[in-house]
Amino acid sequence: MISKKTKYALKALGYLAEHSTGEPILISELAKEENIPRKFLEAILVSLRKGGILKSKIGKGGGYMLAVPPTNITIGRIVGILEGGFALVECLNDNNVEVVCVECGDPTCCGIRLVMGDVKKAIDSVFESTTLADMVERSELARQHKSKIVDFSI
Repeated sequence: MISKKTKYALKALGYLAEHSTGEPILISELAKEENIPRKFLEAILVSLRKGGILKSKIGKGGGYMLAVPPTNITIGRIVGILEGGFALVECLNDNNVEVVCVECGDPTCCGIRLVMGDVKKAIDSVFESTTLADMVERSELARQHKSKIVDFSI
């Protein structure tokens, strides 16, 4: 699973992408609109700024805005900044310098590792081919579709 930090980051970045006017958006607005604890959001936004996804402006009229267009920000880049990668088993974690699996002994023949390696490749493919703009567009299309559904229940 992705962490709450990454989920909040995706929500905040989605909001910034949807409401991009070229002007910074206040942390307080982001926190309120996306229901994210402000202090937690501040730390997340700093990480994203250091990762080159956001830029900030200090002082009056300050806040955060996307540093690059949402079409150039992959979900994989966001996950990489906040999670350092994504793996279903520890021995496949990119941050794990020593590929050690206590349970199997030989990672080259471990069926679990081999299958989870395939799953990781599939997830990485989706992460790297899906952009923030794609995520926002899918959300908007789902909202539009849902608004056309007529509920006749009483």
